[in-house]
Amino acid sequence: MKPDTIAAIATPPGRGGIGIIRISGPKALGLVPRFFGTTPVGPSPDLTLVSHTMVHGYIFDIKTGYVIDEVLLVTMEAPRSYTAEDVVEIQSHAGHLAMATILDQVVSAGARIAEPGEFTKRAFLNGRIDLTQAEAVADIINARTAGALKIAAAQGTGELKDAIHGAREILIELLALLEAAIDFPDETQDLVPSDQGIVRVKQVLTACEKFIQTYEEAHFLRDGIKLAICGPPNVGKSSLMNRLLQKERSIVTELPGTTRDLIEETLNINGITFLVSDTAGMHQTDDLVERIGIERAKKHIAASDLILFMKGADKEISESELQSIVPKDKKVILVINKIDLIEGKTAGSAGVEKSLPPTLAQLPQVRISALKNTGIDHLRKTITRLSMENIGEASSVVPNLRHRTALKRAIKSLKTAEAGFLNGQNEETLALDIRRAADLLGEITGNTAGIDILDTIFSNFCIGK
Repeated sequence: MKPDTIAAIATPPGRGGIGIIRISGPKALGLVPRFFGTTPVGPSPDLTLVSHTMVHGYIFDIKTGYVIDEVLLVTMEAPRSYTAEDVVEIQSHAGHLAMATILDQVVSAGARIAEPGEFTKRAFLNGRIDLTQAEAVADIINARTAGALKIAAAQGTGELKDAIHGAREILIELLALLEAAIDFPDETQDLVPSDQGIVRVKQVLTACEKFIQTYEEAHFLRDGIKLAICGPPNVGKSSLMNRLLQKERSIVTELPGTTRDLIEETLNINGITFLVSDTAGMHQTDDLVERIGIERAKKHIAASDLILFMKGADKEISESELQSIVPKDKKVILVINKIDLIEGKTAGSAGVEKSLPPTLAQLPQVRISALKNTGIDHLRKTITRLSMENIGEASSVVPNLRHRTALKRAIKSLKTAEAGFLNGQNEETLALDIRRAADLLGEITGNTAGIDILDTIFSNFCIGK
């Protein structure tokens, strides 16, 4: 059965110079003469449209024949279009009423309103792009940093698709040999020697682990780096957040425990997006509200990418104090605040300078006065440097959690298959593990993705894309 012809406004709402109405499907070209003409007299029933050529003309109300707008119209015959179907795009003035009225004429002529992401979904279903490229479309639209845009653009050209496809092909070839050994056991003895099977499995394992590493290193370029400010009460966490944001976002008082719940805000430093949070002060308390805030803060700190642990320059700090708040595997910057309180004192005579244990002395340290705006620029540079550590220029970056989850599951099956080859397991069992890993890699590119996965992905798109 032929698909419907769909239409939607492809540009965002609001006033502007140009708006685009997109039409795609088998009837897209045939609908045009009903509402479009090259002169203001009326529609052109004998209109000849040349693919990939722009035509000047007018949109007419089908019922009354009145001119709605002066437009430019371009046609793109299949398969040389975004959806690989016949596509028509109408460039009109971008007023909401004008565009909505034009869309009404297109629907009256025989199209239906497109669902969210349906144009891109058709591009995927028609084989013009794979699922990673379809997701890249949404990532390009939603990119908030230059790094995120770079990753999405590389993904859109098919670099991730090619890398995943290459790994999957190795498994499919190995699976073919295993199935041949199962079907013809007498003629195919030693068709897949254990050492060769292990080599191929390890090759794909290494690739999958590398993909996951790129996610761990670079996912924040798309999602933003989670930056948590933590420490005891009244240490200046809210003042620091306000300094970083350069606006009064957190309430600052001399009373400890002012911040009882999580305060989160977006911050951009040198083109990098941070999700910075001011957490409740860590201390022992019988106040129920404070205890709830502290527990929430600890969970948020555990989920953060970078921690600013604050301590007053006039106070002592212990390793156990830090470990009770911050998990061991987290990147931490020790922020020594209120240095204005110890100005003029002998170095090492009091506070953090005197009491810092050797293990904590190895942490990156920044001395600041949030009150006097001292050291904040140095802190910004340190945050940026630590955030960008170990980020390479690999183009095949795994950009989202869906990909990472599939890769994790594929690795589990591959490790089971590797153990099976080492232990001389039968071909039937080995084939199950190899097929499962290949299918999981296929979920990433869309080769084996179920309808539920597709619906979830494309439902997050905007209408018109």
